[in-house]
Amino acid sequence: MKSINQIKNAKGFTLIELMIVVAIIGILAAIALPAYQDYTVKSQAGSALSEVSGLKTAFETAINTDKTPSLTLGDAGYIGQTKTGGTYCDLALVTAAGADRTITCTLEGGNADKFNTKTLTLTRNTEGVWTCSTTLDAKFKPGNCT
Repeated sequence: MKSINQIKNAKGFTLIELMIVVAIIGILAAIALPAYQDYTVKSQAGSALSEVSGLKTAFETAINTDKTPSLTLGDAGYIGQTKTGGTYCDLALVTAAGADRTITCTLEGGNADKFNTKTLTLTRNTEGVWTCSTTLDAKFKPGNCT
């Protein structure tokens, strides 16, 4: 039999203490996971903007040399990327002469609800000024895209 002194000196955590720790971890996880998902979508949007922005120089070169910008390898105005050549973009070009010209990225390969199927569009006006627009929610928009 154990003496009373041995029982008083017993060390360890009680069941209620362990349950409190588990509850605190659960609450922290419930807050952290959505914040992490939002951070991931915002970084994917930034990566998609980088993919599209890298094409502006070749697009400008094609226009300035009187070639129609193209996503087809081997065309005279090929801008260096095919329609599905990027990680997050399915590309489309609109290059009507004398009007605003656009590079449109339909987003893919990311969060199914918050990222995929949204668009990111770079538009070049007739003066050669580029603007960016997107259908992403405001909290996911890349810094240089309104």
